[in-house]
Amino acid sequence: MQTACIPRLHAGVDVVGQARTGSGKTLAYVLPLLERIDGADLRQQALVLAPTRELAEQIAAVAESLADLRGARAALILGGVGYGPQRRALDDGAQIVVATPGRGLDLIESGSLRTDAIRFVVLDEADQIFDIGMAPQVEAILRCLPRDRQTSLFSATVPAWIQRFAQRHLTDPEWIELDAGPEDKPDIDHEVWIVPEIERLAAVQQILSQTQGEPTIVFGRTRHQVSRLGARLRDLGLRVGAIQGAMPQPARSRVIERLRAADIDVLVATNVAARGLDIVGLAQVINYDVPEDPNLFTHRTGRTGRMGAVGRSITLVSGADLNALHAIERILDRKLPRRAWNDVKAAPPAGSPGANGQPAPAAVHHANGVRVLPGERLSGRGAQPNDAAQAAPRRRTRARARRS
Repeated sequence: MQTACIPRLHAGVDVVGQARTGSGKTLAYVLPLLERIDGADLRQQALVLAPTRELAEQIAAVAESLADLRGARAALILGGVGYGPQRRALDDGAQIVVATPGRGLDLIESGSLRTDAIRFVVLDEADQIFDIGMAPQVEAILRCLPRDRQTSLFSATVPAWIQRFAQRHLTDPEWIELDAGPEDKPDIDHEVWIVPEIERLAAVQQILSQTQGEPTIVFGRTRHQVSRLGARLRDLGLRVGAIQGAMPQPARSRVIERLRAADIDVLVATNVAARGLDIVGLAQVINYDVPEDPNLFTHRTGRTGRMGAVGRSITLVSGADLNALHAIERILDRKLPRRAWNDVKAAPPAGSPGANGQPAPAAVHHANGVRVLPGERLSGRGAQPNDAAQAAPRRRTRARARRS
């Protein structure tokens, strides 16, 4: 990504860069910004917008470290913390501003963030910016900026609304697609564990016991779920931190730094940690539940297996989650290997008694080596319910429809 983007951005061309997470997008735009800003001009000249506070912090850390080498300054602007230090950083002459859209717009409207000299704009993880409802704020910010600016947009995916945005706000952009598409690379070993709902906590405990001390992110769907799961894992004696969107930003940052410093082994998080978070050596990701948006699966699992390292992803699935799992498999264009809970928790030799005293079910494999669980079959659309098992319910449904 850096090889493809840096010459074009140096030349002043608008760019749309599509690449999977961990592909080096940050340096691809930060280096050209530092080369092209005027170090003698203390006004704000470059604005980078990021969807999450955690991603904004990481971008700002890179920009600040490199800006110091060139005698320039960078400022971090985000919500969840006080306005005073951010206003002072702008007044002191930060040429590069890294901001989340909400706080960035607040400071523009209050006059603290001046836009008259901004010549470079970057939208990082643009698909998430729009997906989580920040489009009105971004549009309002762009209306405040000079028309003769260079705009670049980076995203893991480019859905239709991103294309429409690029048509409106970028001038003859060059499209760079490198390694674009879902995270289905061999540096992440994916597994699906078919687990009864009441056994999810036990499954997480078993996974963590197999990789004691290795840094892990456990993703949950809601704030309440994350808080409760974090507390229950701590009760089991694990070193756990939790983050979710309602936490103040300083508290969220402290938890992430504790994971980086190996003060905790497990981070339990909502999807606020699914984008941009870069933890060196993160061993594995556990999806406590299947994300509602199939694209979030690729972003969650993309936290591991980065920069050539081998990662592991385990997704816990109950019967109610099968449709969501099939949607993920359609995006990945392959079926993920499954493991049954009875096999995982007891791990008996084939044919020996299982935990319930009954013979352990023999593994059933499709020709391509993918395990097929009872009640599933392989098709081009992924695993489907067994036809015979589902025929009667379908007939009853049709009968009820006729009566109604």
